[in-house]
Parts: sequence; C-alpha cells; structure tokens
Amino acid sequence: MASAKTAVLLINVGTPDSPSVNDVRKYLFRFLNDRRVIDIPWLLRKLLVNLIILPLRAPRSAKLYRLLWTDKGSPLLFHSTSVKDKLQDQLTGSHKVFLAMRYGNPNLEKVLAGIQAEGFSKIIVLPMFPQYASSSTGTAVAKVMDVVRKWEVIPDIRFIDQFYDNPGFIDAFVKRIQLHRTDKFDHIIFSYHGLPIRHISKIHPNHDCEACTCDLKFPAHGEYCYKATCYETTRLLASKLGLKKEDYSQSFQSRLSDKWLKPFTDRLLVQKADEGVKNILIIAPAFVADCLETSVELGIDYKNLFEKSGGNHLKYVESLNDMPEWIDVLKDMILSA
Repeated sequence: MASAKTAVLLINVGTPDSPSVNDVRKYLFRFLNDRRVIDIPWLLRKLLVNLIILPLRAPRSAKLYRLLWTDKGSPLLFHSTSVKDKLQDQLTGSHKVFLAMRYGNPNLEKVLAGIQAEGFSKIIVLPMFPQYASSSTGTAVAKVMDVVRKWEVIPDIRFIDQFYDNPGFIDAFVKRIQLHRTDKFDHIIFSYHGLPIRHISKIHPNHDCEACTCDLKFPAHGEYCYKATCYETTRLLASKLGLKKEDYSQSFQSRLSDKWLKPFTDRLLVQKADEGVKNILIIAPAFVADCLETSVELGIDYKNLFEKSGGNHLKYVESLNDMPEWIDVLKDMILSA
C-alpha cells in the first residue's frame, strides 16, 4: 500500500509533445475525435475530423505552437508541472499529487494505472477548468470513470467539477489583474473560451440559451451552464475590482462558427476600436495556465487586430499559472474534499 492514503489527480486539456506538424496532428486527432468535443454522429465526426479538419488545421496550428513554445517546452505543461510540484510541497504526507492531460502527455490512462498500482484508498480528481463544460470537465471526468470502473477495487473517488465562484479563486485572479493597474486602461474585457450554443442547450433544453438573461443575473438553471457560470465569474471579479458596468465587457473567443456563444472577442475588439477606445486590458478567467488560446490568440493575434483597427494598446493579463495564491486555493479545495 502507498504511504499516502489519498491521490490527488490534476487534469488539464493537453498539449502536443512538440510544435512539429506530426505531433500537433496527433494531439488534434485525439482531441477532435472526442464525442464530447465534436458532438455529432461517429461516422460523420470521423470523416469531418480526419479528412477535412486535420489536413487543414494541423499545419496552421503547428505554426501557432511554434510561437508559443519556449526553451522549457509548452507553457501549459511546464506551468501545470510546477503547480503539481508546489501543491505537493504544501500538502502533508497523506496526499500524493499527480498530473495528467486528457489528451497527450502525461497520459491520463497511464497516470491512473500508476495510481492503481500504488493502492490509494481515496482519489480526489480536480479538472483544471473553473467553469463546467461537457467538452472540458465532462470529458475528463468521464474518462476517469471509464478507466476506474474496470478496476477490481474501486477506491473512494471525489470529483471537484468546477470552482468558478470559489472565493480564493476569485481573489487570486483579482490579485493578478491588479498588478496591471486597471485604472490605466479605458476598458476591460473578460474573454472566455467559446462553445457551440448546442452544447449549452443540452444542459438545459427547456431554456433558450440565446434568450437567457444570465448576463444580468445568475439563473436558477445555471449551476452547470457554462455561459451562466462565465457571466457569474465576471460579475464576481468585477465586484472585487470595484468596476462599474460601463468599465468592462464579456466575450467569447476561439470560435469555429457563428453558432457559438456571442459576443465574439475579435468582433468586440474591433467595435471598441471603432468607438474610440484606445487601451484595453483583457483577461481570460476560463484558463488557469497560459496556453495557445491565451498567449498567442489574445496576446498576439487579438493584440494585433485591435491595434490595426485603431486602438493603441491591448494588454493580456497572465493566467494564474503557479502563483502562490493559486497553490493555496488548490490546497484548500483538496483538503475540503
């Protein structure tokens, strides 16, 4: 038996092993063939992903990953590894912390096999996504359950499925934002990863996603609604920052079609530039570690878009990464579980 009784499993979405076209293609193959990511019939998904999307997207994505890559490798991986190590230092000998990626390495199935071999009596699973979505938290939890259900001995398993309203999480992000002196900017944008509207509609089929007023008030049906929890995250952050309603906006990035959550971040940035807004601070509270969607999409692509559209400066606020306050939040969530 393991000396530590509880395994802590941190799960993030994943990253290619390198920015080469081949490794990016392998990563995208695993990611895009997940039925929770592209929720269409199996055969249609296979044809769409393997014959249309991958041949076009892999080379383009590889170029973007080369912009992201550092001497230490992928930021998502080395920040997540640092979080794992620092969290281990904060927890007592009764916990052992593991890191896995839903797609890519460290491979989730192999990490779970290691946990099984060590014989832990309890597992705490923490997908690193503040707001629940079937295509992020949902697929991570489902994969863990699919693997563990085959074990002869199934230990006590606890899932921390979202933490968008955790006071410590909000305070940590506020501290990160305040390092950039919000009063020096004309406007603040909270940008969240986009999601197809049909994904939201599956969560609450009796409520029209596009007509919902969750941007004004958290609805009774919003507990696992990604859109509603994103807007609630924004309200909590804005309140802590002392922002007035006219000081900030919320939008969604990384869309693949017009049938995704609106407003779109890129279009909002052009609109703000047209309105004469010159300096924007942009924050991505759906991410706890910097990655392609933050460092490149927001920090480079959208910065260039805004400035070419007439704005003077767009500044991206770094994610929580391995800041001490974030490690403290994780520790508290683990011990509370």
